[in-house]
Amino acid sequence: MNTLNKLLLACIPFIGLAACSGGDTQDRLDLADPAVRFVHAAQLAPAVTLYRGESAQSDVTNVRYPFASNYFDVSTENSSWTLKNTATLAVLGTVELNPSRGNKYTFVAVPDAAAGASMVMFSDPYNKSLSSDRARVRVLNASPVAASIDVYLSAPGTDISAASVTPTISAITYKNVGPASGNDSVEVSAGTYRTTVTLAGTKTVVLTGQLVLANNKDVLMITVPNSLSASSAKALVKIEGTAGVTELPAN
Repeated sequence: MNTLNKLLLACIPFIGLAACSGGDTQDRLDLADPAVRFVHAAQLAPAVTLYRGESAQSDVTNVRYPFASNYFDVSTENSSWTLKNTATLAVLGTVELNPSRGNKYTFVAVPDAAAGASMVMFSDPYNKSLSSDRARVRVLNASPVAASIDVYLSAPGTDISAASVTPTISAITYKNVGPASGNDSVEVSAGTYRTTVTLAGTKTVVLTGQLVLANNKDVLMITVPNSLSASSAKALVKIEGTAGVTELPAN
């Protein structure tokens, strides 16, 4: 939605907007403070702390895998965000961020052979329609076994090997998200979905599971290495507004 349309819709009585948009109206209108969250998705990495400039963030101090904060508000000031090994203060990654109102930003510690973890960041402009109550889904590929993956969200029992079944999100490369950073998450109707991750462009299955989506929920799925099988992966699921992360359950 463009800025002009958002400003015009802002003239609609606020109570009506809040009722139809699940309480995130200011985000949808680009009026809310920017928000940041952090996910620790690197199994072999130590406890870490996230810094904005020289200040450790109280929501992300001395946290271990698996961990996920909920979004917390930040100012619009341009800053360097740094992830450090809590014990040694060794820098695992630094990202320069100039946040914008209404936008949301996610920092993730992902597996990295050199130091156990490195940090990636992606942004979500949150351009969700004021009348939409659908769930929002994004996938991060943090599993080195798959250089690029496709993700299928289908009805239980669907045979994805059929040529007519196409991915919900395609070609997510390692250490990147789909949809890509700076684009909106995919909106999906509430319901129970068979979730299948394949090697991109093929029907070779990397993992399967069951994902339950509720109205107005923001869902991040992260594929990570599966310690039980070097050739497969597992998935962590972060549902915004709930504590921590859970592992994607089997079908």
